[in-house]
Amino acid sequence: MKQFIVVAYDISDDRRRQKVVKILVNYGVRSNYSVFECVLTETQVNTMKNRLEKIVESKSDCVLYYYLCKSCVVKRESVGRVCKDGTEVVWV
Repeated sequence: MKQFIVVAYDISDDRRRQKVVKILVNYGVRSNYSVFECVLTETQVNTMKNRLEKIVESKSDCVLYYYLCKSCVVKRESVGRVCKDGTEVVWV
C-alpha cells in the first residue's frame, strides 16, 4: 500500500540542499521550492529517509514529513500556478 507524504525542507548549505533535491526528485513531484509531494510504499519511505539522514545536518537543517490520508489529499487546495510538471496525484 502506498502513502501520500509531503516532504518540506530547510537546508542551510547550498551543496547539501542540492543533494537533498537530487534525492527527492526520485521519490516525488516538486510542488514548491522546498516542498515535494510523494506517493510511496513503506519501503520507499524508509529508503528515502535513510538517504536524507546521511546528508542533513541536525543542528542547522530541517526536514519535515507530513503523512496525509486519502480523504485529506483530495481536500488540498492551491492558489496560483500549477506544479511545475502539471501532474495530478494518482492514489494507488
